[in-house]
Amino acid sequence: MDAFGAMGLAFGFATSLMPRRTMILMCSAACGVCFSAHYLHVGSTTGMAMSAISVAQSLLAARYITSNGHPAWLGAAFAASMLMVAGLTLMTWNGLPSAFAGTGALFATAARLQSSSQAMRLLLVCATLCCAGHNAMVGSVCGLTCDVLALSGFMVTIVCRGTLWRLPRLRASFAGS
Repeated sequence: MDAFGAMGLAFGFATSLMPRRTMILMCSAACGVCFSAHYLHVGSTTGMAMSAISVAQSLLAARYITSNGHPAWLGAAFAASMLMVAGLTLMTWNGLPSAFAGTGALFATAARLQSSSQAMRLLLVCATLCCAGHNAMVGSVCGLTCDVLALSGFMVTIVCRGTLWRLPRLRASFAGS
């Protein structure tokens, strides 16, 4: 386990527990920086490329996407980044690991375009499942551990911040215990 993988694991798990969209994106950007270095270390060029793209997407989304919308140019920037995901996946093709990494990156791209943190979390669950396939195939213990922890964290935050949590009776029963 390398230091960048361990830091990426920590940021990835923290991402899944963040309460607000901007915090999810900033933790995700930090996670992407760490995993870019980790995947370089383990020899997964597709994973490295997808993580690098995720950093730029996360920072742009955190800055420019709000509940009121986003600038028109941002849609074009994200469309270009999706073409980069497809192109880099093909350029770094290594079979199924690349397919999983590229598909996960596309789900994550769709997640970053969401103004709702709940919609973002649901799409990030799909992305994380794809990334788990990649990590299992390239032998990234840090990545796979991060995926398991992130899926657990997303499930907790989806349930706790979802519709069920907002029901007054349910919330009161937890507050009283």
